[in-house]
Amino acid sequence: MIGLVAREDAERFRAVVVSHLGLQFEEGRLGFLAEVLQRRVDATKAPVDAYLEAMEEGRATAEVVALAQELTVNETYFFRNSEQFRAFGEQVLPELLRARHERQNLRVLSAGCASGEEAYTISIVAQEAMPDPSWDLQVIAVDVNSTVLTKARLGRYSDWVLRETPDPVKQGWFHRDGRDFILHERARTPVRFEQRNLVAEDPQFWAPASYDIVFCRNVMMYFSPDQMRSVVARVARALVPGGYLFLGHAETLRGCSDDFHLCHSHGTFYYRRKETHALRNARPVSAVADFSATAAPPEPPAGHWFDKIRAASERIEALVPAAETRAAAISTQSSWDLAPTFDLIGQERFGEALACVRTRPAATDDDPDTLLLEATLQIQNGDAESAQATCHKLLSIDDLNAGAHYVLGLCLEGSDCGSDAAAEHYRTAIYLDAAFAMPHLHLGLIARRKGDIKTARRELAQALALLPRDDASRLLLFGGGFTRQTLVGVAEAALRDCGGRR
Repeated sequence: MIGLVAREDAERFRAVVVSHLGLQFEEGRLGFLAEVLQRRVDATKAPVDAYLEAMEEGRATAEVVALAQELTVNETYFFRNSEQFRAFGEQVLPELLRARHERQNLRVLSAGCASGEEAYTISIVAQEAMPDPSWDLQVIAVDVNSTVLTKARLGRYSDWVLRETPDPVKQGWFHRDGRDFILHERARTPVRFEQRNLVAEDPQFWAPASYDIVFCRNVMMYFSPDQMRSVVARVARALVPGGYLFLGHAETLRGCSDDFHLCHSHGTFYYRRKETHALRNARPVSAVADFSATAAPPEPPAGHWFDKIRAASERIEALVPAAETRAAAISTQSSWDLAPTFDLIGQERFGEALACVRTRPAATDDDPDTLLLEATLQIQNGDAESAQATCHKLLSIDDLNAGAHYVLGLCLEGSDCGSDAAAEHYRTAIYLDAAFAMPHLHLGLIARRKGDIKTARRELAQALALLPRDDASRLLLFGGGFTRQTLVGVAEAALRDCGGRR
């Protein structure tokens, strides 16, 4: 029992919540779900089994709305993550306005709009970016929670939710009414609020090419993996080719969808649906820091971090079993035996391992895992130019590949002029895979060399937090000879040099 609710009923309720709202709750939240279930049972005066059965059979649509009010997170504010709105107003909108100049209409979806702050921010930024007021701007703002939508339609907000709003915007788009601020009608007119459930099939709402831009921020991070994939597929279908998707900072499409290119500008990441030309300034990140056809990558200086890895005397026998698992997984996809290659990596015989990879069947030439392995071995053998070319080939196939961005960072890190570009690739790798320890370590070392002690401490501390639980086979592939313990030692020593402690 969990309180007054049987454990099996709480688990059934958790499955119901995933099915109807997409929200995933871990085992440790079962107690909370049991409390919510008890409240709903008391409110509906239905036996637990009858309540759950009605939900499982889809006979209690009103309860879905009630559960949304209980379970969804609605904390937000105007201009939240302002760098995304700068990218929206200064990069994305000008590009789309040029492309849509004949039809002169723009459709933006704010999915999971809560009490309207995001949708109204979109309206304000878009109207300030539009040179011609005759444009037809439509902002469709949807949420499953009807209570927050009622509040959104009022357009009345406290000073607290305007805390990140620039003063000129506050003065030009709001007027004070007692302790609150009222949004001007000009900002409210383009916005239409609707109650919608993102995980429900709704062919008309998700009709192909319905939206130019979709904001779906800090919503899917609460979804189950299956529901997230379903929602992303709907978004991809509903976006025009070349349309844009903004997610929250903790959300990524890595491993979820192949329908988007990753873009980077204004210090933030966002996505562009495929089947269109590339942006002029906000390039797909695979193109960041690309060398010209005549330029050669910089030579690593003496004592470079990667040289130290290659020269490390410690062996990595402890990682070999995990490496064999990784080799087996890649071999299954590639239809050739990589176990000998990983054995050579485990012995730090990188040149022989690269030679082994080069004997692969032609059918595996475009296999992402094989290309990543080849690029890693090329940089470990000092051939940064070839490694970079291999990474760009890989990113043309899978531009959400965190490992490829990490290796590109290694290609560029060897000189002062390349460290900024290297850092961009390391940050991209971290965005695509938040559990990836090695990019944090490199960012910390770069910052230390530049004298940016605050950043160095932050990144090195994060590397130390992640290294003990990072995947063993990934450390084998990218560690280049260091054991997990030695990498931890490198990070600890660097952190001490920066005056920090673990």
